[in-house]
Amino acid sequence: MTSPQQFHGWLGHDSSAANGTMTWSAFTPKPFSPTDIDIKITHCGICGSDVHTLRSGWGNTHYPCCVGHEIVGHVVRLGSEVTKFKLGDRVGVGAQALSCQKPSCEECSQGREQHCTRMVGTYNGKYPDGNFSMGGYADYVRVSAHFALAIPAGLKSEHAAPMMCGGITVYAPLIANGAGPGKKVGIVGVGGLGHFGILFAAALGSDSVVAISRRRNKERDARAMGATEYIATSEDDKWARKHSRSLDLIISTVSAPDMPLESYLRLLRTGGSFIQVGAPEDKLPPIAAFALIGKGCKIGGSQIGSPKEIEQMLAFAAEKGVTPWVEKRRMGDANSAVVQMEEGKARYRYVLVNGDADERAKI
Repeated sequence: MTSPQQFHGWLGHDSSAANGTMTWSAFTPKPFSPTDIDIKITHCGICGSDVHTLRSGWGNTHYPCCVGHEIVGHVVRLGSEVTKFKLGDRVGVGAQALSCQKPSCEECSQGREQHCTRMVGTYNGKYPDGNFSMGGYADYVRVSAHFALAIPAGLKSEHAAPMMCGGITVYAPLIANGAGPGKKVGIVGVGGLGHFGILFAAALGSDSVVAISRRRNKERDARAMGATEYIATSEDDKWARKHSRSLDLIISTVSAPDMPLESYLRLLRTGGSFIQVGAPEDKLPPIAAFALIGKGCKIGGSQIGSPKEIEQMLAFAAEKGVTPWVEKRRMGDANSAVVQMEEGKARYRYVLVNGDADERAKI
């Protein structure tokens, strides 16, 4: 059991890649280090971050780029210093492939590696040696073992994969802000991230889980996921006044810069928190200072989660039977799946599945 010298994956070559122009091509991964592992990929979720990166929406992407950071597969190569895995183990990788891990680093030393200033993303990230990271729309991926996590036996691979980014992006701020019994939680956006927010907020035992979306067309789904209430901001009359001071915590998963932010803040109770996890390509709307001062509420942000937090999330999901709503697609259909993801057709996460070598040879 080993890995080839060259990997193959779906490469975006310019900003048109988000429109379905990726090509299945060979690429050479970064040099293998003693702390690395190679993973033969079986599943990779499609994340909104993939689309933003493919089209250079968050800044200039380094092309060619292979996106994908919701990866599950089996270890096929171990670095000489890796002791936490053995060959054949089923593991997952999220949005981070490396941090400095130096004792002098405040973030790494406190187990907050995702905030390290030298963080390297699983794709489109620059390693210290100048190589760029390549992600999971591929047959293999190479990462530091520190940022790979064992997948509990109770989780299917197609369910674990989107948890590696989409799941942890909402699970971490829910935990950090006390979601659970005694708390009323709002989730803005019923999409790939938002549906995880509803599932986890409900599984944590929150007193109420309020799904907030523009339209009412996802209400039945949201309630099936565990939402106890539903607000349709473009269809419900005076929704902000009606639901004023009703929520302790709001997690906003939307990536649209034109969100009604001040109206969302009206929903918070005194001392409540609004946490933004979606990343628009433009600035958030301005707000009046009294939207914060009047109730002593807070606005914050959260970025993915540390390896320890991801490990805890996977164990929690396995224990509680948290099952994301996914649609499996062939790895060979990555181009069409990305386009459909951007069109909002996913219900609620696409997961690319690698077939055998013969299937990949036909791509």
